[in-house]
Amino acid sequence: MTFSTASGIRAVVFDFGGVLFDWNPQHLYRQLIADEEERNHFLTHICSPEWNVQQDGGRTLADATELLVRQHPQHEALIRAFYGRWVEMLRGPLPEGVALLRELHAQQVPVFGLTNWSAETYPHARDNHDFMQLFLDIVVSGDERCIKPEARIYEIALERYGRHLPALQPQQLVFIDDAQKNIDACRALGWHGIHHVEAAQTRAQLRALGLPV
Repeated sequence: MTFSTASGIRAVVFDFGGVLFDWNPQHLYRQLIADEEERNHFLTHICSPEWNVQQDGGRTLADATELLVRQHPQHEALIRAFYGRWVEMLRGPLPEGVALLRELHAQQVPVFGLTNWSAETYPHARDNHDFMQLFLDIVVSGDERCIKPEARIYEIALERYGRHLPALQPQQLVFIDDAQKNIDACRALGWHGIHHVEAAQTRAQLRALGLPV
């Protein structure tokens, strides 16, 4: 592939959750815990983001679940629901983000994925959404056993993407992610980064880099 903008961008890298997918534990737990304060406490302090991200880093769902059940046996049913009913947390694609991905692909812009996602739950998203086939390569944290914003996963991604785009350099990539810390990390390694807040803003920043959207 020979695509390049005047600013030297050769490819666009997408995060998935919050950019292409609407994933949120609240989608499930609103059905299970009616009281908002109680629900938020459970998702902040028991099935917490810090606990969940360890699965993104390679810990098995079974080990993670049993650990919490031992620590909080009174909440066993609610804890087991987190992965037992995980598909109910994935509401589906975010249309504006997916439209942006499709436009870039249609314009022959190479697109890649870089996601913090458990290796056990990721296949459900991959296999049930056709736009996932547009990517030349996808780096999944659960497979690599390291997570954003660790430098190592960006280094793995650059090497993997470079198999498709020979001599690829960090400054030739632009990464779209909804977490500022992940954007800060990619910029520290020389990538261009766009903190995704809403699609129109992201689109404008891509245009400013010379991308055809």
